[in-house]
Amino acid sequence: MLAASFVVPGPSGVAVRTRLKQLTPADEKVLALVGAHLGALASRDLKVRCAEGLGHSAETWAARKRGLTPVSSSRWAGSITKATHDQWALARRGQLAHIQSLETGIRTIGHRLSLPIGAKGSKHAPGGYRSKREWHAKTRRLHVLEDRLERERADREAGTVHVVRGGKRLARTRHQLSDAQLTEAKWREWWEASRWFLQADGESGKRYGNETLRISPDGEVSIKLPAPLVGLANAPHGRYFLACRVAFPHRGQEWADRVAANRGVAYRIHLDVARGRWYVTASWQIPVSRTIPVTAALAHGVIGVDMNADHLAAWRLDAHGNPTGNPHRFFYNLTGMAQHRDAQVRHALTRLLHWAKTCGVKAIAVENLDFGAEKTREKHGHRKRFRQLISGIPTGKLRARLTSMADQTGITIIAVDPAYTSKWGAQHWQKPLTHENRKTTRHDAAAVAIGRRAQGHPIRRRTTPPRAHQSDVHGHRTVQADRRAPGREEPRPLLPGPRTRSVPPDRGANAGNQNAQHRSGRSAENESWQQDSLPLSL
Repeated sequence: MLAASFVVPGPSGVAVRTRLKQLTPADEKVLALVGAHLGALASRDLKVRCAEGLGHSAETWAARKRGLTPVSSSRWAGSITKATHDQWALARRGQLAHIQSLETGIRTIGHRLSLPIGAKGSKHAPGGYRSKREWHAKTRRLHVLEDRLERERADREAGTVHVVRGGKRLARTRHQLSDAQLTEAKWREWWEASRWFLQADGESGKRYGNETLRISPDGEVSIKLPAPLVGLANAPHGRYFLACRVAFPHRGQEWADRVAANRGVAYRIHLDVARGRWYVTASWQIPVSRTIPVTAALAHGVIGVDMNADHLAAWRLDAHGNPTGNPHRFFYNLTGMAQHRDAQVRHALTRLLHWAKTCGVKAIAVENLDFGAEKTREKHGHRKRFRQLISGIPTGKLRARLTSMADQTGITIIAVDPAYTSKWGAQHWQKPLTHENRKTTRHDAAAVAIGRRAQGHPIRRRTTPPRAHQSDVHGHRTVQADRRAPGREEPRPLLPGPRTRSVPPDRGANAGNQNAQHRSGRSAENESWQQDSLPLSL
């Protein structure tokens, strides 16, 4: 049973980033000191929160905040405790996802071990293992996964989570500096910067929407210094003003209007160690845009988009489900650092939205993909390249980015059931849409299938009518010459006998002389005409 298509709700928040340019050495020193001091407090608070486990309550939260206030400020303490709570909750959700992954792997291995060696799988279940050696290795792995699952379940019942401030990957890199091409000093710089804390939540009704990290409408940045660092202030009330001015290129007017109205805006300052640059990120909540009915969004057609590991395949469909024009492909390269991958995704989506606006289409259909259970090594086993291919498709990031970017353009995103779109698209649309000037790929055909499913049309093309109902019961009366055949525009050669059923036998000799026949526009029509006398026998 296919799931119904639905309109994806718009984003509930906005985040924009800009660079802190022309900082003085004193400014960078103050930012580093404040970040290191508050980062140490955040690490201490996270340790306390993890020790509390499931015994956390509003009273313990308030006690932690009261303990942090004397060494920072009441607002810095509130930001630290809230960030700690969010990080613990994220680790808790990740723990549940890991448990579900282990359970899926154990069920898959148990099923494959129960089958004979070499048994073939079905459409929805894998088969047995290929050899006795692999069967024995998977038996040992089953015990390893069961032990891991037992430990994770025990931790979850006790409320224990494992969190690394700064990231577990960066922590492990410390033991592989040569492979990462890093020195110990460089790694230490990365590690310390990733553990700094320089973020503050917004407060509506306060001046410029934030009392801790404040940015005025003209771009002036000021920081409320923690209590131990008040001596570094260069303004009254323990504040430090940076020498630079900032401006947000993206959504700058929206941010300025919000700040001028004293509405809450959250800020985060961080250091990009690789580039040696400081950045500030502003974020705020927005009301979720009201979704429109699917029929209204599809009034001007739809663009079906098939997500792949290296490109987006898109095809425009009219209101009746017919593909129009040529397919479009928007490529991206998801290698390198996270910033590069994110930029590649945004660039591809920007080109897609620009094309949609040019076409006048108000809806884009995408698949409601979730590869959480499909990319496990236990299900696909030795198909390593296939698992890498599935893992490389940025389904969640692409849809979240597309929904956020399309919200400002008035384009609606429709999510459809992904079942059999690639298979049925290739079966019913790839060959009919391919000709000598256009090679339709399997992904292009899948885009057509996705768009038709969003419109409520079946993916199968219209069934060919029976042969008796085709032209003149059994096809055309004459065989037309190919357009590349020489002499196709010349008179037909003289052939004995009738050429068609409408020509009498005695007129076959005039088949090549068109002027000898009484046809519209021919010279025979302009000749004088005289009726013969009637025969006397009548």
